[in-house]
Amino acid sequence: MGNWLTAEQGKRLLASMNRESLRGKRNYAMLAMLIGCGVRRGELLALRSESIQLREDHWVIADLMGKAGHVRTVPIPLWAKAAIDEWKDASGIKEGALFRSIRKQGQIWGRGMTAKVLWEIVREAASRAGIEKLAPHDLRRTCVRLCRLAGGELDQIQFLLGHVSIQTTERYLGCAESCAAPSTTGSVSSQTRLNRR
Repeated sequence: MGNWLTAEQGKRLLASMNRESLRGKRNYAMLAMLIGCGVRRGELLALRSESIQLREDHWVIADLMGKAGHVRTVPIPLWAKAAIDEWKDASGIKEGALFRSIRKQGQIWGRGMTAKVLWEIVREAASRAGIEKLAPHDLRRTCVRLCRLAGGELDQIQFLLGHVSIQTTERYLGCAESCAAPSTTGSVSSQTRLNRR
């Protein structure tokens, strides 16, 4: 099934990033989108700058094409949007692929990135944060569980992830009690809530 991070581990993972360099800003923004939006690895790598839009006073990934051609609009928490803005300002990217390769000399090149590079980014961040066996898809699972703990309804989470079946969403939660009884203790910050569309 994979792994899930707690809210504290998620914060530690993000805090492990050195955001002084161009590469650090890019990597932080990518992790923020994986944890904050629950996008798939391929969706993140295919994300275009112009897909980040303001709709009804909320930032979203507009018309995201998922598996089997399913299209959805994904809300972006403000903290993740701030990470994107920091990356875009530093990189000068205004259109096309949002996340791109960076040469050793610090220059952006190409029209995107490979899945292998994303795996390395996640693995290195996890190592710095003292987290074992973390994959990009585990951050999607983490988003699901944190949304549920923050009070998100299953149907909202299903829509966020682009799942056809609610049973698939329940499997992402990983346990029956996570599906049945969300906590209202505020264990996750409010920006992860799904009801702010």
